[in-house]
Amino acid sequence: MHISRVTFDTVTQRQQLRRLVARDGYTIVPGAFDTLTARLVQLAGFEAVYLTGGGYSRANGYPDMGLLTLTEVVRWVGLTVEAVDIPVIGDADTGYGNAVNVVRTVREFEKAGAAGFHLEDQLAPKKCGHYEGKAVVPVEEMIGKIKAALDTRQDPNMVIIARSDARAVEGLDSAIERVNRYLEAGADMGFVEAPQSADELAIVARQVRGPAVANIFEGGKTPALPAAQLQAMGFRLGLYPSQIHRATLFAAKEVLTVLRTDGDTSRIEHRLVTFAEREEATGTARWRMLEHKYLDIPPSSGSVDNR
Repeated sequence: MHISRVTFDTVTQRQQLRRLVARDGYTIVPGAFDTLTARLVQLAGFEAVYLTGGGYSRANGYPDMGLLTLTEVVRWVGLTVEAVDIPVIGDADTGYGNAVNVVRTVREFEKAGAAGFHLEDQLAPKKCGHYEGKAVVPVEEMIGKIKAALDTRQDPNMVIIARSDARAVEGLDSAIERVNRYLEAGADMGFVEAPQSADELAIVARQVRGPAVANIFEGGKTPALPAAQLQAMGFRLGLYPSQIHRATLFAAKEVLTVLRTDGDTSRIEHRLVTFAEREEATGTARWRMLEHKYLDIPPSSGSVDNR
């Protein structure tokens, strides 16, 4: 497995995300559920990574029901920004409260280094956008949150994505109208969550009056259309929040089954990354170099084999 590192020279992550949003075409942004998987997204050659709140909740043993706090999520954002060079898009849920809470949320996301984030109009505590039983706040309340986010943001390059979950509650037309109101209030991108067909996706891309986000969540309410089709519709950004997490769960269950049955994993060892590949994914070489620079430890000291 060859892994190459993507760099953007002196261009900041926020400036790079702005360029991705502004250019023609469709950008695939995989979702990571922890910092290591965010590094894998970069090392695979993608231009941005999405830190899915649902994935992080599930990685910590919770369903996606707004059970994690701002402090927990922001720590994850900060660790990930430090670990990758590509833009990091965060999931700010409902802003963790009302418009005043959004002020604190934006401050913390900005200090953590997020290149952008999405803010949604669900009633707190929120639920996964593809769960039943959602509720949304009044439009004016969400507009207040958008304005609070804009007034708080210090770096104008940080991208604010306005998401509406109203499709399941008030219908598609209402969800699109809400997103357009949020864009008029100053949000940078529009995100209608959980359209229920290809036709609805096409309507969203056509009627949202700004750069539009698609959320490709297999097993949910939205069909997983090919990227080329979503680009042709006019979507600018595609979030893929669950694919890596689902793959990881599948692989872990398979390994555990073999280990329990056989007493070892030799039967599937050829399908696992090597020790050296894992060290490459975690950037061990860089830390070895710093040891050599500051501690006078030879670069080869502590080297690992290629198992």
